[in-house]
Amino acid sequence: MRVVSGEFRGRRLNMVPGDTTRPTADKVKESIFNMVGPYFEGGQALDLYAGTGGLGIEAVSRGMDHATLVDSAYQAVKTIKQNVQLLKAADRFTVIKRSVQAACTALAAEHQQFDLVLMDPPYTQQRVLTELANFVQLDLLKPGATVVVETGMDVQYPDAITGYRIRRLQTYKVAQVLVLERNEDA
Repeated sequence: MRVVSGEFRGRRLNMVPGDTTRPTADKVKESIFNMVGPYFEGGQALDLYAGTGGLGIEAVSRGMDHATLVDSAYQAVKTIKQNVQLLKAADRFTVIKRSVQAACTALAAEHQQFDLVLMDPPYTQQRVLTELANFVQLDLLKPGATVVVETGMDVQYPDAITGYRIRRLQTYKVAQVLVLERNEDA
């Protein structure tokens, strides 16, 4: 696994030991960023269920000012910290070891808001619609923020999601990627 483009392009990232973490494939990662960018002029990114930190690292590599990387698994957080150290840009990343719900609540209490949210939950623990509603309730998203959700093929999305405009739904062999835009009028 590597950083696909931008400042850190070509850097190899460490994988989480074992088989409990499924990193986003480089091809899918490149496709995601082509849908939402592909480059950014600053901003704050939030990478939930970060695993290796690859999506958040890619966002910073492509121009985001900072990424907050959240995972609850000890081995994942250890790997994320190693990957951030490899980049020699630790000040551009915050690593949080907490559940997504606890981390989002804490970030909201600090009045943090994000321009880009990347969410790749374990395929067996998908609560995507609940978490999307939670982002709106906690006011974690800046107006017009982009939210990218990678899920298994078994997730069925409604035609409309309160608080968002659906920009795109792209399917791959075993995954689908939903791209949303925060829409306060919805």
